[in-house]
Amino acid sequence: MADAPRARRLAKRISQIVASTLEHEVKDPRLAMVTITDTRITPDLRDATVYYTVYGGEQERTGSAAALASAKGVVRSAVGRQTGVRFTPTLEFVPDVIPEGAARLDEVLEGVRQADAEVATLAVGASYAGEADPYRKPREDGDDEDDLDDVPVGDEEPSRPTG
Repeated sequence: MADAPRARRLAKRISQIVASTLEHEVKDPRLAMVTITDTRITPDLRDATVYYTVYGGEQERTGSAAALASAKGVVRSAVGRQTGVRFTPTLEFVPDVIPEGAARLDEVLEGVRQADAEVATLAVGASYAGEADPYRKPREDGDDEDDLDDVPVGDEEPSRPTG
């Protein structure tokens, strides 16, 4: 078992090697729009999962997946040559779902913006159901109301006995 920092460094290096190999050594036009986004490696450094995105539609994604599967041997040998580890990890290419999640999040945020705009248009002519400021405020000295509430309980002047 390798330590976690070493596994992270190796995963980062594998990402760089895979991207460079796909760009310079593999001559498949289906890989022109492939971007390597992340690489995860198991703690024993035996298996690496390489995440990628493809710019384009479903046809480009399926073509790129097939091209990556066929180039897996070339990419793995390049990883083995350039990393210098005793056992070259097996590579698995997985499409990254982050762009689809980001697109879905953008749709949700746009729906919220539209709902806020609708609430703002409804609030233009609205009035308060009660007072404009429902919170109680401390009484000021110039009030015309009875000032009996200003004296704290227990501090009244004692009454004098008559008699």
